[in-house]
Amino acid sequence: MSDYEEATSFLGEWGRFQQQVFFLLCLTVVPNGFTALSMVFVADTPLHRCVVPPRVNLTAAWRNSSIPLEEDGGGELVPSKCLRYKLDDLLSFSERGLVPGVDVNLSEVPKEGCLDGWDYDQSLYTSTIITEWNMVCDDRWKNPLTSSVFFSGVLAGSIISGQLSDRYGRKIVLFVTLAFKTVFALIKAVSPSWPVFCALYFVVGMGHISNYVSAFVLGTEILGPRVRTIFSTMGVSLFFGFGYMLLPLVGFFIRDWRMLILALNLPGLICLPFWWFIPESPRWLLSQGRVEEAEAIVRDAARRNKIEPPPVIFSPLQNKRQSEERTTHNICDLLRSRNICGISLTLWLVWNSLTIGYFALSLNTANLHGNAYFNCFLSAVVELPAYTLSWVLFRWVSRRLSIFSTLSMGGLSLLFIQLVPANLIPVAITLEMMGKFAVSTAFAIVYAYTAEVYPTVLRNTAIGACSMASRLGSIMAPYFIYLRSYSVSLPYILMGSLMTLAGLLSLLLPESYGMPLPETITHMQPFPGCCQKTPYTATHTEEDEEISSEKKNPVVT
Repeated sequence: MSDYEEATSFLGEWGRFQQQVFFLLCLTVVPNGFTALSMVFVADTPLHRCVVPPRVNLTAAWRNSSIPLEEDGGGELVPSKCLRYKLDDLLSFSERGLVPGVDVNLSEVPKEGCLDGWDYDQSLYTSTIITEWNMVCDDRWKNPLTSSVFFSGVLAGSIISGQLSDRYGRKIVLFVTLAFKTVFALIKAVSPSWPVFCALYFVVGMGHISNYVSAFVLGTEILGPRVRTIFSTMGVSLFFGFGYMLLPLVGFFIRDWRMLILALNLPGLICLPFWWFIPESPRWLLSQGRVEEAEAIVRDAARRNKIEPPPVIFSPLQNKRQSEERTTHNICDLLRSRNICGISLTLWLVWNSLTIGYFALSLNTANLHGNAYFNCFLSAVVELPAYTLSWVLFRWVSRRLSIFSTLSMGGLSLLFIQLVPANLIPVAITLEMMGKFAVSTAFAIVYAYTAEVYPTVLRNTAIGACSMASRLGSIMAPYFIYLRSYSVSLPYILMGSLMTLAGLLSLLLPESYGMPLPETITHMQPFPGCCQKTPYTATHTEEDEEISSEKKNPVVT
């Protein structure tokens, strides 16, 4: 047990105070499920073909034959999405009374691009940003780039939010970025052009990751060991998954992309009043030497839990040691020593592989066989048992074994997809959902493990840095899906290989199961291959005995 946990153990694990913090922080994460994956519907590409203007006086036979046929990925002939026969030639044939396919060999007729725009199928969507700004054919590269711009914003937010949170506090960064994200997301709904949409989406990405990480770290530091495990694995993840589940339900009833964005982001405003009910992290306040504020929060928590606090919560000697240990830390400290550098680099690679797998599989739901809304809902539903399993594994199984087994399962499931015959579509979808289940489980465990392995003085910065490193994977994820246009199995081969490799790398990480949260860098567990030290188990030193003695016989000054 660490000094902080020992000092606050009188609060209990699951009183009214802990329940309020747990559920309110989880609720702030629900809108993130909307934001991260709304592009599945906002930027989906419906069926389309070149427009043949009514002003062109063609016979019915020539108008019906104005679009050439080409093979799709399954070898079937379908109307071209980007070409039409040259209208001047068709008009000449039509005026001369020639019959297509009889008097004229269509394979010899010259083709041209969609000079008059496109006709879009509106059976699924009234409008998307694809239909709004014609992001098809020569401009189809804008589709994956749009998602990558959002994840670039997440990368930028990861760089700055962790350091801001460690410097100015978890609570203020949580609510400032939550308001920031919600306001810019609502403005995004009235974007007049694609560049403006992308600029706003970049800012939304910055707020998205900042408020998620701040809420995650705040709950990890306030809640006790048992509840912390539930919160960091199953709690925030289930509420994120709940938001993800609502996305296809809302999208099913709102088919216009502008109205859909408004509907998905207005709930973010409901979370802002939580400011008055969620406290700052007492651990962070202690690390900054603000002992009186930390004690005030703990005493208020005791009052809510109807518990009488001791006269002295944080003893003078303990406060003095906290003050002596207080130094300014930044992202460079994650690479300063050989031990923390090894842990950081390994975790960055694992996080990167996870984000590629998670977001590529999530964004791919619109490409699966069947209804896009049902596939998205199915992809969200498999996350719920995944997050429940993550809590079970985190509670009773070692961290390294949990991460290795889930990553390996996900990687192998995706690699097996290429072996499934084309006519067994349900089997292929089942394997993809197994991969999504495994990567979701691993993601929840890795998030919680990262919060466990790093010390309080660097925890928010470390999670932000891991998230920052992983954003390279999320930026690339849309292009993994883009590879489907060249080979349907190629994305699965790449994702499966990366996840399997990440599972093997995770075996290098130090074990944190059953260990207290480290408070300083010297308390961290050793990385294999580095100079071994005695693991941090909060063993009592003479100084600790003096602190313990003061707690048993407090002197009121």
